[in-house]
Amino acid sequence: MSPLRVLAIDDERPALDELTFLLGRDPRIGEVRGTDSATEALRVLQAEEVDAVFLDIQMPGLTGLDLAQVLSRFRTPPPVVFVTAHEEHAVAAFELRAVDYVLKPVREERLAEAVRRVVEAGGPAPSGDVQIPVERGGVTRFVNRSDITHVEAQGDYARLHTSEGSHLVRTPLSSLAEQWADAGFVRIHRSVLVALPHVEEVRSEAGRVSVVVGGVELLVSRRHTRDLRALLTRRGP
Repeated sequence: MSPLRVLAIDDERPALDELTFLLGRDPRIGEVRGTDSATEALRVLQAEEVDAVFLDIQMPGLTGLDLAQVLSRFRTPPPVVFVTAHEEHAVAAFELRAVDYVLKPVREERLAEAVRRVVEAGGPAPSGDVQIPVERGGVTRFVNRSDITHVEAQGDYARLHTSEGSHLVRTPLSSLAEQWADAGFVRIHRSVLVALPHVEEVRSEAGRVSVVVGGVELLVSRRHTRDLRALLTRRGP
């Protein structure tokens, strides 16, 4: 494998210096360029080729999410790793096909894991299933969105359910309902989303409608019953 050329972006100079230092220590990386502006980073990217971009999210002017959106339109977009102190943007980051999402303060071993993901990506970030980062016991795991059967609101958090268990993420259900609508997630109750591809049964008894997803029966509110039936009918067999 040829040494990687990476671009690091952070508007806070101490954080940028630390990030470029840690990246430079990784034997898989050959060259690290650093800039404190997303606008300047775009100029660099238009003039030079890089193998990966490590960037902060909260920056004045063009934010990290804005820059990632621009990069996604490149003919060959480089893999993107977000390095940020704000965990609440994780879902939006992975909607943009980010390879990894590293929280500050940055630990060298955690950054090494991000570099490994860049190497495995082998080029542009994948265009397949969206991966959702979840934390458990201080370890970040990644859950395929297509494996999520339903989502339950828990205050300002949401619990993602899969066949293997559940995971709590710091994102309101209302945000996921909006962001994941195109992926077939629909609201059946003010506090529940279901993934239409995982709906196994629709039950109706004494005016009470429910759906079965992943072997779990979930009540559908009267307000959402008609819309759900229409969506399932449109989906067909």
